[in-house]
Amino acid sequence: MDINEVLKYLPHRYPFLLVDRVLSCEPGKTISALKNVTINEPFFSGHFPHHPVMPGVLIIEALAQAAALLTLRTANLETDENSVYYFVGIDRARFKKPVLPGDQLILKATILRERIGIWKYSAQAEVDGRVVTEAELMCTMRRKE
Repeated sequence: MDINEVLKYLPHRYPFLLVDRVLSCEPGKTISALKNVTINEPFFSGHFPHHPVMPGVLIIEALAQAAALLTLRTANLETDENSVYYFVGIDRARFKKPVLPGDQLILKATILRERIGIWKYSAQAEVDGRVVTEAELMCTMRRKE
């Protein structure tokens, strides 16, 4: 999926869209996506200007966006103005190495289960083949009220 197809599925836009491309997707199972991390990211000017590091919460959000793409492809759905895909839980989050400008962040999510509309994933972010962040995520899609 190139960026144009990603934009069809995710409602996020700059500066909060954190998936640039989907490298592979096996609906019902797993996804691998890419986030190019550049010095132009708006958070770098304030997140350690003397040593720019991508905030961990944004790495987790990027993983949740990749997981959302997997769910939407699995369920053959697209978001619209009446639906929102919520990030509802995180367990076992670990940050193993800083993510720096110039890194290519590979976002991987695998479906662990789906029950009553809540999806649970095992997720990992990698740079140069090394895991930099891992977590279990939970997400759900709901109609806006």
